[in-house]
Amino acid sequence: MSEYSHYVHHVNPVILHLVGPFAIRWYGLSYLMGFLAALLLLKRWSRRGRFDVPTEEIGNFVVGLAFFGVFLGGRIGYVLFYGFAEELRDPLFAFRIWNGGMASHGGMIGTALFMFWYAKRNGHAFWNLADNMACVAPLGIAFGRLANFVNGELVGRITNVPWAVVFPEEADLSYADYDPERIRAMLAAGELHPRHPSQLYQAACEGFLTFVLLLLIRRTAWGKRPGACSVAFFVIYALARIAMECFREPDSTVYFGWLTKGQLYSALMLVVAGIVAWRKKLFLPQTEP
Repeated sequence: MSEYSHYVHHVNPVILHLVGPFAIRWYGLSYLMGFLAALLLLKRWSRRGRFDVPTEEIGNFVVGLAFFGVFLGGRIGYVLFYGFAEELRDPLFAFRIWNGGMASHGGMIGTALFMFWYAKRNGHAFWNLADNMACVAPLGIAFGRLANFVNGELVGRITNVPWAVVFPEEADLSYADYDPERIRAMLAAGELHPRHPSQLYQAACEGFLTFVLLLLIRRTAWGKRPGACSVAFFVIYALARIAMECFREPDSTVYFGWLTKGQLYSALMLVVAGIVAWRKKLFLPQTEP
């Protein structure tokens, strides 16, 4: 497609087909990489006495967090926040996980609930678990956004910047449907458009940049206060998400003609961060014990 200067997305989301609709996909592998990164970092911090969960229990903690927190929370959040109308039309919609569909805000809520239960059950300090998880969570978010790019989902807004990407998935074409002549004709007809690779923007800002900033904050005296890293994560992630949503194609529901669902939920995160900071007195100078 030499007459078009933009890259046409053409990445197979499946690594290996198994049986029926089941397969090993880059999407699942990305979550695995996020959990592995969390496992390694949490074990390191546990050995150094900075994480309350004993090293030998961290594997079980991460597995439980992955399933009950991230997976169930993310899936239920997606159904409630973004696919509720579809769920009403099709009661089995929530169970078709091979079609994708996870909500980062739902995963955060699920993770918080699981940590609260785990802390109560095992006698750990909730804020110690929450602050440590806040520092590793951005890596999972980053890998998840990279998987969104591989899947050609959650595409960006129309643009003509040199690095714009044409996503055939915009027209419901799958990897097997990619035909250069057909895509060329659809571009000429205005059925496909160059778009911001917003998934990569989000991976960089909501994921890797947030991770680096939290590691720096973690080293400060303020960052060692209970609840501080959790508040910092909520604020940094929410601001990054609000900014990156400006490059992402809005969800079907947009409020006031400009506010997206992602921005609304992120604004609520800022409110929660403010409440936690006020309750934990994080706005005040630290008093000597």
